[in-house]
Amino acid sequence: MTFLAIDVGNTRLKWALYDAPEPGAAVLHQGVEFLENIDRLADVDWVSLQPPKAMLGCIVAGEAVKRRVQEQMEIWDVAPQWVVSSAAQAGVTNGYDHPTRLGADRWVAIIGARHRMLARMRATGGMARPMVVVMVGTAVTVEAIDTEGRFLGGFILPGHGIMLRALESGTAGLHVPTGEVREFPTNTSDALTSGGTYAIAGAVERMVAHVREHCGAEPMCVMTGGAGWKMAPSMAVNFELVDSLIFDGLLVIGQERFSARFG
Repeated sequence: MTFLAIDVGNTRLKWALYDAPEPGAAVLHQGVEFLENIDRLADVDWVSLQPPKAMLGCIVAGEAVKRRVQEQMEIWDVAPQWVVSSAAQAGVTNGYDHPTRLGADRWVAIIGARHRMLARMRATGGMARPMVVVMVGTAVTVEAIDTEGRFLGGFILPGHGIMLRALESGTAGLHVPTGEVREFPTNTSDALTSGGTYAIAGAVERMVAHVREHCGAEPMCVMTGGAGWKMAPSMAVNFELVDSLIFDGLLVIGQERFSARFG
């Protein structure tokens, strides 16, 4: 059965059509649209697709955007389903004070990262490890997961763009283009870019230290998000850059929801 996975962030919508709702499924088609252009999906990107038998999405952009996406899906006979964070799912326990208030994108990425790690451990004969999961987008999240799969908590901080706009709006005369990351910046553009980059890197390093101390083991670190590649050269901790982490999580959850129904 074909399975449509959709990830709607604050800036862009990413989608992928798989040949089955299960980890490791083959990607048949995929694409990305900025939110202002999603009303063209039914007429352009999706018009010639094989109709999906099931759909599962993750959205943080709000109800109005969700309605627009669902309107585009009316070309198919498929019921839209959206992930809502819960107390436990797919072998992961949610340690948030109010589990349903955890952002769906954070929850799905945590599930995707956990199952990705476990699959690797099974393949290599290794032991499960704690994890730090980082998403770098409009906002940045840094999540901690212990060895047993419990989400311990996480940081939220502004992404590069928000940091820059905040400084421009709060500091007279500060309107400069994005610069380069330097150890010792000697111009304002480089100083801004370096400050934002090292602020994010510092938050990740702090969480790694917290998890290492709490769990008594070195965490596996995974990074995702549209701006993850910007952080890669500036990280002091070892990490894996995984662009498909939310889709990985949607496939895991999709297997739980749909495999029995469609066999």
